[in-house]
Amino acid sequence: MRIALLSYSTRPRGGVVHTLALAEALARAGRDVTVWTLGRGGDTAFFRPVDPAVRVRVVPFRDVDGEPVGARVLRSIAALRDAFDHSGYDVVHAQDCLSANAVGRCVRTVHHLDRFTTPELAECHERAIVTPYAHVCVSAAVAAELRAGWGIAATVIPNGVDAARFATAAGPSPDAVAARAAWRERLGRYVLTVGGIEPRKGSLELLDAYARLDRDARLVVAGGETLFDYRDYRAVWEARAARLDVAPVVLGPVPDGDLPALVAGAAAFAFPSTKEGFGLAALEALAAGVPLVVSDLPVLREVFGGAARVAAGPAAFAAALRDALDRPDPERRAAGAALAARHTWDAAAAGHLALYERLVVRRGQS
Repeated sequence: MRIALLSYSTRPRGGVVHTLALAEALARAGRDVTVWTLGRGGDTAFFRPVDPAVRVRVVPFRDVDGEPVGARVLRSIAALRDAFDHSGYDVVHAQDCLSANAVGRCVRTVHHLDRFTTPELAECHERAIVTPYAHVCVSAAVAAELRAGWGIAATVIPNGVDAARFATAAGPSPDAVAARAAWRERLGRYVLTVGGIEPRKGSLELLDAYARLDRDARLVVAGGETLFDYRDYRAVWEARAARLDVAPVVLGPVPDGDLPALVAGAAAFAFPSTKEGFGLAALEALAAGVPLVVSDLPVLREVFGGAARVAAGPAAFAAALRDALDRPDPERRAAGAALAARHTWDAAAAGHLALYERLVVRRGQS
């Protein structure tokens, strides 16, 4: 079976992490896998090394200064469409809206559902839902949204996580201890959030919650690679931080090799998203044994259950963070580590292969 997985970027983002890890697990299962993506800004490779068993095709995509988001979306779709060759693949699986538009009829993973006001984005989003012939969701909550909004039944296949990588970063080896100590020396005691500064990640809500805490732990924001232009939102966020007399440390994208130690060194992990499909970064925090506070969303209750503290609104989120910082909870920590260990990429690959095989057989019978 030859499989093409398609993504929109080479840079670290949940969907891109998912695409690479799934591709590598499929290759371990003996399948022929190629990952196609756009190389924005001169990128010629992914943000991390990829198992040589996986073929990688990076389509050049130059940046245009001042280009509106809608125009960039349409140009992205066209660039990937012009480069991609369907022939020879038994399964073509798009991991996002842009790549689904580029390849047309395909298998599509709907990681989460958005609401767009930019016409090009709204049309792209709709086509990427109704055109694919099969759908995957990483949580039952998103699958329920897809059924309610479009009458589409999706196969639910949860994300995996490289739990061992993050557990090792939290472990007793001299290298792990030194790596955590380096982050703590730089940042002090810190509350970490990963995902950048954007509306869906609840960045403003986190500021409001953090402002209610005693400042014995710094707020650190990592990540932030995105296709969209959130400069206006970032300006509002910075103004809100100044008004609240809060001075977060904004790291931006962190090198892949440094991320596990950064996560493992945190005193608590904040995940205040207003919309999510699964919560991979939060699961990585649990794998590292870091206390987790999440916003009260159905999908986060589904995925994390009792392994996370769940809070609705800034006051409750602040109280949950305070509790996470002050009161160790060995039972919750053990539950989090066990939860992360159960979510393997090999299990995710097995779920995908079962779906692919059904689809190939069905296509052969039609």
